[in-house]
Amino acid sequence: MFLVRGIGKAVAERLLQEGAKVYVIGRSKENLDKLKAVNPLIYTIQVDVSDWDKTNTTVKQIGVVDLFVNNAGILHQEEFVDLSIEKFEEIINTNFKSAFNITQIVAHGLISAGRPGAVVNVSSVGGLKAAPRSMSYCVSKAMMDMLTKVTALELGPYNIRVNSVNPTGIYTDMTKHLFENEQIMPIILSQHPLGKVAKVEDVVELREGTEKKTKYSVYVKHMTRMKI
Repeated sequence: MFLVRGIGKAVAERLLQEGAKVYVIGRSKENLDKLKAVNPLIYTIQVDVSDWDKTNTTVKQIGVVDLFVNNAGILHQEEFVDLSIEKFEEIINTNFKSAFNITQIVAHGLISAGRPGAVVNVSSVGGLKAAPRSMSYCVSKAMMDMLTKVTALELGPYNIRVNSVNPTGIYTDMTKHLFENEQIMPIILSQHPLGKVAKVEDVVELREGTEKKTKYSVYVKHMTRMKI
């Protein structure tokens, strides 16, 4: 089960190729329809994951989920002194509380069925390193990292693995405005020793490794210089 765009879309398509039964969740009917047109075997579900009750009801209808990849994420950039509580809560609800909600549902289902399973949280180096004009996003990803650690400890005895991937900036619809900015792009590349921007495929390959581990965080730092 995945969210519809960017990294989640790429992971869903990879697992579909490997024979998995894949559910993709998203709030945009247009994006879901586009994905379904290209991958008719994927099951698409339209729901806004920031809505706790609707998401809870919808996900429970799926049944037992063996693997949940959480990649829901939004980003609003503005100065801390101008940040409204509405914008802050929107990011926390989407980036963190949705993962909390769905992971809890998935865990209940696996434990009740007596089955092993895995959760992979797509976090960010933003949870480890402060970034200007990104307070809400960085806080949400730091919360995601601690959610990963605590649930890995608590769910491990049930043979449910919980891991995270903490990539640097990946070229997706959410970040392309940064990578296509002629003033910002040289600054971004200066932080990447390989001199290139990471792609969703880089994260997909790492995801396959985390599914076999427990309490494991992969920091995609071979692609960026991290000063923590």
